[in-house]
Amino acid sequence: MNNRYTFPQVSDLTIDERNRLSNLSRSCILWLTGLSGSGKSTIAIKLEKYLATQNIRTFILDGDNIRFGLNKDLGFSLDDRKENIRRAGEVSKLFLEAGILTIATFISPLREFRDMVRSMHNQGDFIEVYIKCPLEICESRDPKGLYKYARAGRIKDFTGISSDYEAPLSPDIIIDTSENDANKSVEALVKFLTDNHYIS
Repeated sequence: MNNRYTFPQVSDLTIDERNRLSNLSRSCILWLTGLSGSGKSTIAIKLEKYLATQNIRTFILDGDNIRFGLNKDLGFSLDDRKENIRRAGEVSKLFLEAGILTIATFISPLREFRDMVRSMHNQGDFIEVYIKCPLEICESRDPKGLYKYARAGRIKDFTGISSDYEAPLSPDIIIDTSENDANKSVEALVKFLTDNHYIS
Protein backbone atom coordinates (compact mmCIF):
# COMPACT_ATOMS: atom_id res chain seq x y z
CA MET A 1 0.00 0.00 0.00
CA ASN A 2 1.28 3.46 -0.86
CA ASN A 3 2.22 5.61 2.16
CA ARG A 4 -0.14 8.34 0.96
CA TYR A 5 -2.96 6.23 2.41
CA THR A 6 -1.42 6.07 5.90
CA PHE A 7 -1.65 8.86 8.44
CA PRO A 8 0.27 9.43 11.71
CA GLN A 9 -1.81 9.26 14.87
CA VAL A 10 -1.03 11.72 17.65
CA SER A 11 -1.50 10.83 21.31
CA ASP A 12 -3.09 13.17 23.82
CA LEU A 13 -0.04 12.60 26.04
CA THR A 14 3.01 14.73 25.32
CA ILE A 15 6.60 13.49 25.58
CA ASP A 16 7.08 15.81 28.57
CA GLU A 17 4.16 14.12 30.34
CA ARG A 18 5.60 10.69 29.56
CA ASN A 19 9.01 11.80 30.80
CA ARG A 20 7.49 12.83 34.13
CA LEU A 21 5.91 9.39 34.44
CA SER A 22 9.40 7.93 33.93
CA ASN A 23 11.00 10.32 36.46
CA LEU A 24 13.08 11.83 33.65
CA SER A 25 13.90 15.40 32.83
CA ARG A 26 14.29 14.34 29.22
CA SER A 27 14.23 10.94 27.55
CA CYS A 28 17.14 10.00 25.32
CA ILE A 29 18.97 7.18 23.60
CA LEU A 30 22.35 6.20 24.97
CA TRP A 31 23.89 4.48 21.96
CA LEU A 32 26.80 2.35 23.20
CA THR A 33 29.17 1.49 20.35
CA GLY A 34 32.40 -0.46 20.57
CA LEU A 35 34.05 -3.76 19.78
CA SER A 36 32.70 -7.07 20.98
CA GLY A 37 34.07 -7.59 24.49
CA SER A 38 34.55 -3.88 25.16
CA GLY A 39 31.94 -3.99 27.94
CA LYS A 40 28.81 -2.50 26.35
CA SER A 41 26.32 -5.02 27.75
CA THR A 42 27.92 -5.16 31.19
CA ILE A 43 27.77 -1.37 31.51
CA ALA A 44 24.20 -1.24 30.19
CA ILE A 45 22.96 -3.80 32.72
CA LYS A 46 24.65 -2.05 35.65
CA LEU A 47 23.42 1.36 34.51
CA GLU A 48 19.87 0.06 34.13
CA LYS A 49 19.98 -1.41 37.64
CA TYR A 50 21.25 1.85 39.14
CA LEU A 51 18.64 3.98 37.36
CA ALA A 52 15.92 1.61 38.59
CA THR A 53 16.92 2.48 42.17
CA GLN A 54 16.14 6.09 41.23
CA ASN A 55 12.73 5.06 39.87
CA ILE A 56 13.80 5.96 36.33
CA ARG A 57 12.22 3.89 33.55
CA THR A 58 14.77 2.42 31.18
CA PHE A 59 15.03 -0.26 28.54
CA ILE A 60 18.08 -2.02 27.14
CA LEU A 61 17.89 -2.49 23.39
CA ASP A 62 20.49 -5.22 22.99
CA GLY A 63 22.20 -5.97 19.69
CA ASP A 64 22.04 -9.74 20.20
CA ASN A 65 18.50 -9.86 21.56
CA ILE A 66 17.00 -7.93 18.66
CA ARG A 67 18.32 -10.56 16.25
CA PHE A 68 16.15 -13.23 17.89
CA GLY A 69 12.95 -11.45 16.88
CA LEU A 70 12.61 -8.27 14.86
CA ASN A 71 15.85 -8.81 12.95
CA LYS A 72 16.03 -12.60 12.79
CA ASP A 73 15.71 -12.41 8.99
CA LEU A 74 19.01 -10.51 8.70
CA GLY A 75 22.51 -11.88 8.25
CA PHE A 76 25.86 -10.15 8.71
CA SER A 77 26.59 -8.77 5.27
CA LEU A 78 27.27 -5.04 5.21
CA ASP A 79 23.79 -4.34 3.83
CA ASP A 80 22.15 -6.53 6.46
CA ARG A 81 24.15 -4.93 9.24
CA LYS A 82 23.08 -1.50 8.04
CA GLU A 83 19.44 -2.60 8.00
CA ASN A 84 19.88 -4.10 11.47
CA ILE A 85 21.02 -0.71 12.76
CA ARG A 86 18.32 1.18 10.85
CA ARG A 87 15.58 -0.92 12.45
CA ALA A 88 17.19 -0.56 15.87
CA GLY A 89 17.25 3.20 15.35
CA GLU A 90 13.54 3.24 14.54
CA VAL A 91 12.74 1.13 17.61
CA SER A 92 14.86 3.39 19.82
CA LYS A 93 12.88 6.35 18.48
CA LEU A 94 9.64 4.71 19.64
CA PHE A 95 11.07 4.18 23.12
CA LEU A 96 12.19 7.81 23.19
CA GLU A 97 8.67 8.95 22.32
CA ALA A 98 7.34 6.70 25.08
CA GLY A 99 9.41 8.69 27.57
CA ILE A 100 11.88 5.91 28.32
CA LEU A 101 15.64 6.26 28.69
CA THR A 102 16.90 3.71 26.18
CA ILE A 103 20.31 2.07 26.42
CA ALA A 104 21.19 0.64 23.00
CA THR A 105 24.16 -1.72 22.80
CA PHE A 106 25.23 -2.23 19.20
CA ILE A 107 28.71 -2.63 17.74
CA SER A 108 27.42 -0.49 14.83
CA PRO A 109 30.85 -0.66 13.22
CA LEU A 110 30.66 2.13 10.63
CA ARG A 111 30.27 5.85 11.28
CA GLU A 112 27.76 5.93 8.44
CA PHE A 113 25.49 3.58 10.43
CA ARG A 114 25.65 5.68 13.59
CA ASP A 115 25.18 8.93 11.69
CA MET A 116 22.08 7.40 10.11
CA VAL A 117 20.56 6.74 13.54
CA ARG A 118 21.54 10.19 14.81
CA SER A 119 19.75 11.74 11.82
CA MET A 120 16.50 10.05 12.91
CA HIS A 121 16.45 12.03 16.15
CA ASN A 122 16.27 15.62 17.29
CA GLN A 123 19.37 17.38 18.55
CA GLY A 124 20.35 16.01 21.96
CA ASP A 125 18.09 12.95 21.83
CA PHE A 126 20.83 10.63 20.51
CA ILE A 127 23.93 10.29 22.69
CA GLU A 128 26.83 8.46 21.09
CA VAL A 129 28.80 6.65 23.78
CA TYR A 130 32.09 5.20 22.61
CA ILE A 131 33.01 2.21 24.75
CA LYS A 132 36.70 2.35 23.97
CA CYS A 133 38.90 -0.67 24.47
CA PRO A 134 41.92 -1.95 22.50
CA LEU A 135 41.30 -5.00 20.33
CA GLU A 136 43.88 -7.07 22.20
CA ILE A 137 42.09 -6.53 25.51
CA CYS A 138 38.67 -7.27 24.01
CA GLU A 139 40.10 -10.42 22.49
CA SER A 140 41.70 -11.49 25.76
CA ARG A 141 38.32 -11.16 27.47
CA ASP A 142 36.39 -12.88 24.66
CA PRO A 143 33.32 -13.50 26.90
CA LYS A 144 31.37 -15.27 24.14
CA GLY A 145 34.30 -17.08 22.52
CA LEU A 146 33.66 -15.22 19.27
CA TYR A 147 37.20 -13.98 18.66
CA LYS A 148 38.48 -17.55 18.86
CA TYR A 149 35.96 -18.62 16.23
CA ALA A 150 36.77 -15.60 14.07
CA ARG A 151 40.52 -16.33 14.22
CA ALA A 152 39.78 -19.92 13.22
CA GLY A 153 37.77 -18.72 10.23
CA ARG A 154 34.49 -20.08 11.58
CA ILE A 155 32.93 -16.58 11.69
CA LYS A 156 33.25 -14.39 8.63
CA ASP A 157 32.98 -10.59 8.62
CA PHE A 158 33.74 -10.37 12.34
CA THR A 159 34.32 -6.80 13.48
CA GLY A 160 37.90 -6.12 14.48
CA ILE A 161 39.25 -9.26 12.82
CA SER A 162 37.94 -9.60 9.27
CA SER A 163 35.68 -6.55 9.20
CA ASP A 164 36.47 -2.92 10.02
CA TYR A 165 35.41 -0.94 13.06
CA GLU A 166 35.42 2.84 12.63
CA ALA A 167 35.81 4.51 16.00
CA PRO A 168 33.67 7.62 16.53
CA LEU A 169 35.40 10.87 15.65
CA SER A 170 33.35 13.10 17.96
CA PRO A 171 31.36 10.95 20.38
CA ASP A 172 29.30 12.64 23.07
CA ILE A 173 31.20 10.70 25.73
CA ILE A 174 34.09 8.23 25.76
CA ILE A 175 34.25 5.43 28.32
CA ASP A 176 37.64 3.69 28.29
CA THR A 177 37.09 0.23 29.77
CA SER A 178 40.79 -0.59 29.64
CA GLU A 179 41.20 2.00 32.41
CA ASN A 180 37.79 1.98 34.14
CA ASP A 181 35.81 -0.90 35.54
CA ALA A 182 32.06 -1.21 35.01
CA ASN A 183 31.19 0.70 38.19
CA LYS A 184 33.40 3.67 37.24
CA SER A 185 31.93 3.57 33.74
CA VAL A 186 28.40 3.76 35.12
CA GLU A 187 29.39 6.66 37.38
CA ALA A 188 30.70 8.55 34.35
CA LEU A 189 27.47 7.98 32.43
CA VAL A 190 25.30 9.02 35.36
CA LYS A 191 27.37 12.20 35.73
CA PHE A 192 26.93 12.94 32.01
CA LEU A 193 23.16 12.40 32.23
CA THR A 194 22.91 14.60 35.32
CA ASP A 195 25.19 17.37 34.06
CA ASN A 196 23.24 17.54 30.78
CA HIS A 197 19.84 17.56 32.52
CA TYR A 198 18.47 14.22 31.31
CA ILE A 199 18.05 13.05 34.89
CA SER A 200 17.87 14.97 38.16
